[in-house]
Amino acid sequence: MPRIEPFEKFPQEYEAWFEKHSNLYDAEIEAVRKLLPPFKNGIEIGVGSGRFAVPFGITTGVEPSAKMAEIARSKGIDVINGVAEDLPLGNETFDFALMVTTICFVDDPLLSLQNIYRILKPGSCVIIGFVDRDSALGRQYEKNRLKSRFYREARFFNTDEVTGLLKKAGFSEVVCVQTLFGNDLEHMDTAVKIGSGEGAFVALRARKERS
Repeated sequence: MPRIEPFEKFPQEYEAWFEKHSNLYDAEIEAVRKLLPPFKNGIEIGVGSGRFAVPFGITTGVEPSAKMAEIARSKGIDVINGVAEDLPLGNETFDFALMVTTICFVDDPLLSLQNIYRILKPGSCVIIGFVDRDSALGRQYEKNRLKSRFYREARFFNTDEVTGLLKKAGFSEVVCVQTLFGNDLEHMDTAVKIGSGEGAFVALRARKERS
């Protein structure tokens, strides 16, 4: 069962967060951009309101929340209703897939990544962006999760766990960058650095084998 209730109830509040914290949003975009491969036919899984698809020129997304999908469509994205665990898409259809702050909301993260593997062409990449549970901000989010409008249903992961899931799903060549250092949203270091372990936002790129 997709955990879409807060996104259905509070779509404008979701959008407002990015407006209020535009510097953090820009840092997350830059982290993903550092890993972005060349592609012609990309897709975002859990496209939400299109906040990450639009800057990278991704015009197709999968999203279970009708309210989020409505906003994304208004931005020119072709949104397909569906969940990551059962993508209504053909095998080896896309040459890039993006999944940002979605893995913490799916029911079965491994099955979700296996589905992404299935729809990617050989040699193509996926980028997974998420809040690292072991970072200062991640620990704060985890501690206060039940008080959060959007994260009360979330399951946070650390970088090693997501890397392990990617490898179990069949991906290899995992590369990692991080950003958002500290635990105060108003005074975070927004540099983008290689590796993980300190930054709250982590982006992992992994590749599907060519054969």
